[in-house]
Amino acid sequence: MKEGKRRFNDWYEGEYLNQTAFPLGGIGAGMLCLDGTGSFSHLSLRHGPDVYRIPLMFASLTLPSDGGNACRVLEGPVAKRRIFGMAGTGNGGWSSAMGLPHFGSARFLPRFPFAAVELEEEDFPAGVSITGWSPFIPLDSENSSLPVAGIEYEFENRTERDQPAMFAFNAENIMKTGSKGHSVLKRADGLLFRQEGGEHPWEEGYFSVATDDPDVVVDPAWFRGGWFDPMSILWRTLSAGRCVEHEEYRDGFGPSAGGSLFVPFTLAPGARKTIRVRLCWYVPVTNLRFGKDAEEGSCTSTYKPWYAARFGGIDELADYWRDGYDRLRAESACFRDTLYRSTVPPEILEAVASNLTILKSPTVLRQEDGRLWCWEGCCDGTGCCAGSCTHVWNYAQAIPHLFPDLERSLRKTEFGESQSENGHQAFRSSLPIRPAIHDFHSAADGQLGGIMKMFREWRISGDTGWLESYWPKIRKSLDYCIETWDPDRKGILEEPHHNTYDIEFWGPDGMC
Repeated sequence: MKEGKRRFNDWYEGEYLNQTAFPLGGIGAGMLCLDGTGSFSHLSLRHGPDVYRIPLMFASLTLPSDGGNACRVLEGPVAKRRIFGMAGTGNGGWSSAMGLPHFGSARFLPRFPFAAVELEEEDFPAGVSITGWSPFIPLDSENSSLPVAGIEYEFENRTERDQPAMFAFNAENIMKTGSKGHSVLKRADGLLFRQEGGEHPWEEGYFSVATDDPDVVVDPAWFRGGWFDPMSILWRTLSAGRCVEHEEYRDGFGPSAGGSLFVPFTLAPGARKTIRVRLCWYVPVTNLRFGKDAEEGSCTSTYKPWYAARFGGIDELADYWRDGYDRLRAESACFRDTLYRSTVPPEILEAVASNLTILKSPTVLRQEDGRLWCWEGCCDGTGCCAGSCTHVWNYAQAIPHLFPDLERSLRKTEFGESQSENGHQAFRSSLPIRPAIHDFHSAADGQLGGIMKMFREWRISGDTGWLESYWPKIRKSLDYCIETWDPDRKGILEEPHHNTYDIEFWGPDGMC
């Protein structure tokens, strides 16, 4: 290792924190990212990527002292990518906490599905660490698909006297989409940010921020002003170490821009305290729809997420998250500990773990019947290349071994809605999943790979009845491949065949 270079599978520090973001969320449920500095980014809760969405959402800690209160945003130095090249920074970083006092240094350690951030500040009397996580439990696809995230803040008193303190978690209404229909509601254990659907039903959305600390004080009513007034008033409150508690704004007084949770506490010398913040979101309606219909107007439905069929609303989801938090954490930690006990080289382990985060990104969707539907990847503001493309997802290995029921759902689509009577498979499925139009080439590697994967899925599941139910369609698919690409029955693909390079191979090749 060259001097100054980061070791594989080790801490990220300094310049290595500039582009570090760790996805939190569920499979097909959207995400937000915990950055390597402790900030939040990539807020993508509405069933698509929003890579440059940085929410005004931050935690803070206030410690009274003889020379005046010490108050810090619980983040390390602001990453350069936020200061240079991000929208609005030339005008002061509108709706941002970047200009507030931060910790002097940070370091970040990913241990999928957990991530740890440690903060340091010279002469600051408290040690601070942050853990972010979301459920990821092999063979448990339901709990691994929850639209939730846990953020845990741990504080240590490094002095020799009792240390009073005030923690706060602050957020704008990150569900707000316009000037109407948005509100911030007060709950016994936290806040609910809400946006009504109105003329556009797909704008309906909810985001819950809660804690199980019994001493929490909830303020759903930030100061209503223009320019930087709300942030100025909020920071004055935080700096003074005051727990402010308002009622919700009533009709006629205008909606709040955001809200805060305050937790006052005192630490004995050397003592530690952890405050857990539970986040969850619920966006039940979308305008997502891809693919052609057999007849114009024959299908008008749009994508509905799995979790909206599983839970009746944000309150039911939030209750489930609260009640299951400890169990889901323990089971996710079991996977983490097992994975990182591996003896494979650290660069391989890091590659495996970092690529698993794709399953928590907007690349993956899960529709209401539980089936996966995937993009090839993500652009800044939309998915890229639709339809669980068979000649791209042909090469993925994590899902069939960790969540075999989800992988089998892809086979259900390929050999069901995407296969014609003569065995031709459309390599891009529609969303919502529905019968495909067979007006383009099949992809040789994708369709032949699907036959091999049927064998793999049977080997993994041992479910012979499942394989038998698909056997006629598997035979039909193989017959089509032979007739189309190997009409002389030589056992090789001679005729032109489409493939993952988006071109046609002419003549035999080892890949397809």
